Amino acid sequence: MKNILLIGGSYGIGFAIAKEVQEGNNVFVASRTNDNLSDLNVTYLPFDASTDALDTSKLPEIIDGLVYCPGSINLRPFRGLKPEAFEQDLQINFINLVKVIQAVLPNLTASNQSSIVLFSSVAASMGMPFHTSVAAAKGAIEGFAKALAAEYAPKIRVNVIAPSLTDTPLAEKFLSNDDKKEKSAQRHPLKRVGTSDDMAQMASFLLSEKSSWISGQIFHVDGGMSTLLVNG
Repeated sequence: MKNILLIGGSYGIGFAIAKEVQEGNNVFVASRTNDNLSDLNVTYLPFDASTDALDTSKLPEIIDGLVYCPGSINLRPFRGLKPEAFEQDLQINFINLVKVIQAVLPNLTASNQSSIVLFSSVAASMGMPFHTSVAAAKGAIEGFAKALAAEYAPKIRVNVIAPSLTDTPLAEKFLSNDDKKEKSAQRHPLKRVGTSDDMAQMASFLLSEKSSWISGQIFHVDGGMSTLLVNG
C-alpha cells in the first residue's frame, strides 16, 4: 500500500486520479476545496498552492507518490501579453510546484523508490499560436523534471504527462458547445479530445510498480497531435 499525495484533486484531472488510485493506497488530496471528495476513500487537506505553505505535519513520514495538478490555460496573442502574465503562469504552473516538492522532499526520499508525476502540455513541444505564456511555463516543467530525475535517481522517479486539450473545467470555455467540441476533436488524429480518465490512467501507471524502470520521460497523451499528421 502506497502513500500518495495529490496537489489539486477535487475536480478535473486531479479528481479522476484520486478515483483511479484510491483503492489499495493511502491517498491524501491537498486542494482548495473538498468538492466531490466525500464519496472517495481519501484524506482531504485544505491547501491553496498559490498562497499556502504545505503543512507536512499532517502527512505520513513516507510519501511514495506525488502528483501536482494545478495549472492554467492562458491563450492570448503575444503582443497583448504583459510580462506579469508570464510571471503569473510561471508561478501557478512551475514555482508553486517547486515549493511543494521541496517541502515533501524528505518524505519522498524516505520511500524505497518514490514517483513524481507532473503535467505539461502538447504546446511545450509544438509551436502553437497564442500559447507563448503557457508553453514557456510548461517547458520549464519539462526541463526541471528531467534534471530532477537525474539528480535523484534511483531514489525518486520523475515523469511528465503532456496532454492536448482535455475536457475538464479548466478547458470549459474552449469546449462550451457541441460545435467547439467537434472542431477540437477533428484537430486530433484520434478524432476526439482527451478526458480526465485518459490522464488518470497514465498517472496511475506512472505511480505504480509497473513503471519502476521509467524516469525522466515526457508522455504525450494527446490523441496523436504531437507526432501524427491529420489527413485532409
